[in-house]
Amino acid sequence: MELGVSSVLPPNGSVIAHRQGEIEKLKAERKQLPHHITLAELPANDHFKRLRSTQKYFVDTLKMIAYRAETAMASILREKLARTDDARALLRDVYATEVNLQPDLVANTLTVRLHHLATRAQDEVLRHLCAELTATETIFPGTNLRLVYELGSS
Repeated sequence: MELGVSSVLPPNGSVIAHRQGEIEKLKAERKQLPHHITLAELPANDHFKRLRSTQKYFVDTLKMIAYRAETAMASILREKLARTDDARALLRDVYATEVNLQPDLVANTLTVRLHHLATRAQDEVLRHLCAELTATETIFPGTNLRLVYELGSS
């Protein structure tokens, strides 16, 4: 099946040499372009949209709440860690870990089952965090399901 490429290729059939020449030409054109542009040079539809101050306050409040929650969880982890500096790094690993959510409408619980981490020591610290979070008896928003945190398979 002919795709009409032969009309673009050089007569000697050197496809690689032809493509190399095109690459060099494109590189030279790219070097002529400016490395930076000012905000005024951007098209109107690509301009950055600034948050109104009320939106900014709302976003900042959410960030502060998330940071305080992370700090509280880090302090719980520090109770069981040999090196207390590892708490936030361990939390980052937990945030990247997948979970299984299992609602139980009879018992009114929502089980959050975390997967195991890299080492047994990390799993033990995480098991402690799960126990502490479960002890708070938090109700999942918009439901009457109490959150239960577990580590490992069912």
